[in-house]
Amino acid sequence: MANTHFHFLSYSPRPLSDDEPQTRNILIFFIPGNPGLIDYYEPFLSTVRGLLDETTSLQHTRFHIYGQDLAGFRDDDHEPFTAQRKPHDLEYQIQHTLSALSRLRVESGSRKGLPYDEVLLIGHSVGAYIALELSHRLLQDQGLAPQLNLTSGILLFPTIHHISSSPSGRKLELLRRTPVLGDNAYRVAQGFLHVVPRGALHWIVNKVLGFPTRATEVTTRWLKSRDGVWQALHMGMDEMQVIGEDRWDDELWEIARDAKAHDKVPPKFFFFFGRHDHWVATHYRDEFIRTREKQVDRTRLIVDEGNIPHAFCINDSEVVAEKVSSWVNQIYGASSDATS
Repeated sequence: MANTHFHFLSYSPRPLSDDEPQTRNILIFFIPGNPGLIDYYEPFLSTVRGLLDETTSLQHTRFHIYGQDLAGFRDDDHEPFTAQRKPHDLEYQIQHTLSALSRLRVESGSRKGLPYDEVLLIGHSVGAYIALELSHRLLQDQGLAPQLNLTSGILLFPTIHHISSSPSGRKLELLRRTPVLGDNAYRVAQGFLHVVPRGALHWIVNKVLGFPTRATEVTTRWLKSRDGVWQALHMGMDEMQVIGEDRWDDELWEIARDAKAHDKVPPKFFFFFGRHDHWVATHYRDEFIRTREKQVDRTRLIVDEGNIPHAFCINDSEVVAEKVSSWVNQIYGASSDATS
C-alpha cells in the first residue's frame, strides 16, 4: 500500500507532573464509518479527550486519541478513480487501517518512540466491523503487527452482520442488484451534485437537513469532491456482500479462544446498539444479544434507551462521548487505581 498522506485528528495526552514507571501509555484509535471522514467526529473525539482528562481514576494513564480518514474519501489522498482504477473496497480499508495503526508510537515522555502499552479500538458503524476484523486477524497472526497489544474495543452502532437486511441496507442492496443502475449509481449522483451550486448545497445540508456548521462543511466538501461519493457508494455496496453472512457468531468468539491459545488476555468489547437503527436489522441484533448476553466477563451489550441516531456524530457527539468515557474508565480505571 502506497505511503500516502491521509488526513487525521490527533489528541495528545496532557503532560503529567511526573513520568513515573507505572504510568501507562494507551492508544485510543478511532475508525470512522462510511463516509470515512474523520472530521465528522471532531466534536466527539475532543469531548472524549476532555472527559478523560477530568477523570481522577485515570490520572496515571496517558491516553493518546487518534483517528484517520478511510481511504478514497478525499481527492488528495489518491489518483483519480477510473473504470480501471476503481474506489477501495472493505478489505482495502482493513489493510489501510492496520497500516496506520502499526505506524503509531508513544509521542512523548520517557517511552517516546516505543510501542503503546495497550491499544483500544473504537469503531463506528462499519468501523466497528473493521475493528473486530483487525482484532481477530492480529490474534490469529501476531506477526502482522507484533508490537500491537489490542486489549479492548468499543463498538458504536456496529454493523457486523446481515447489514443487507437492515432498512437502509435493503435499499442499497436493491440498487446494487439492479442491472446497469447499480454500476452507474455514482454517475447519477455525481451528475446531480455537479449542477447544484456549492452555496445551494451548503444551505440544503444546513437548513433542510439541520446539520450544524462543522458537519455541514464536511458534508458539502465531500458531496462536491471529485471521487468521494463514488467511494462511499462503491464501499457501501461491497459491505452488502462482505457483511452479509452471520460469520461473527462463530468468528467473533474465536478471538477469545485465540487469545488464550497465545497466552494473551482476550480483548474486552463494549457493543452499543441504537434502539432504532436503520443500518441494523433489529431482529438480528436482538438474537445476537440473546446469544451472547451471558458472556459478561469479556463482553458488554448495551442498547440505547433513548433515540440517539446511527449518525450520532452529527448532533449527538457529547452524549455518546460521555458514555464512551465511562466505558473507558470501567476498562482502565480500576487497574489504574491499583497502581497509584
